[in-house]
Amino acid sequence: MTTTRLPAGAPAGTDVPAPEVFLRAVEALRATVVRPEVALEEIPPPRKVAPWAHALDGHLDLSALRYATDALDEPDADDAGGRFVLLHDPAAPEAWGGDLRVIALVKAVVEPELAEDPLLSEVVWSWLGEALEGPQARARRLGGTVTRVVSESFGSLSARPSAIQVELRASWSPEGHPGAHLQAWADVLCRVAGLPPQAVGVSALPRRR
Repeated sequence: MTTTRLPAGAPAGTDVPAPEVFLRAVEALRATVVRPEVALEEIPPPRKVAPWAHALDGHLDLSALRYATDALDEPDADDAGGRFVLLHDPAAPEAWGGDLRVIALVKAVVEPELAEDPLLSEVVWSWLGEALEGPQARARRLGGTVTRVVSESFGSLSARPSAIQVELRASWSPEGHPGAHLQAWADVLCRVAGLPPQAVGVSALPRRR
């Protein structure tokens, strides 16, 4: 993947070298190839969440779209994106159950009709759980929220249709290869945005028109 090489997060105001376990995890993320529809960029990591952090911003890049879309509506790349943050705390906080933690965000605009589906949140959450059940991407202490945000326009902007955004926020303690967790996150981003899933027999959200 193409990234902007920025230094991984470190305790503010110190010159303490990053722990080897964290450096290996960051290099594993940098070497990981995700779905070509997702463009990744390293961004400045949060400084107050953990002693060490590494952050990636992701968004859809439809110039790399592999799928035939003659009979399908393409999603709006500007309406889908998220972040993947790897945290490291050598003290292994009890809430984490280890010294590594992932914080993930996925958000995408979907069709207004989907907001009325009472199972939408459960479906989106189940996609993350399924993605983190692979042999190289096991998750412990997984938790999070799925939120639907309705944006309506008024006055001079009243001609704009209502927009429904689904936002998934989650965190978990990763086991296995760090890159497999990044791949799982990228796949969930694509599925929420409405792209066909990679796995055969898995349904995708209808695309926004």
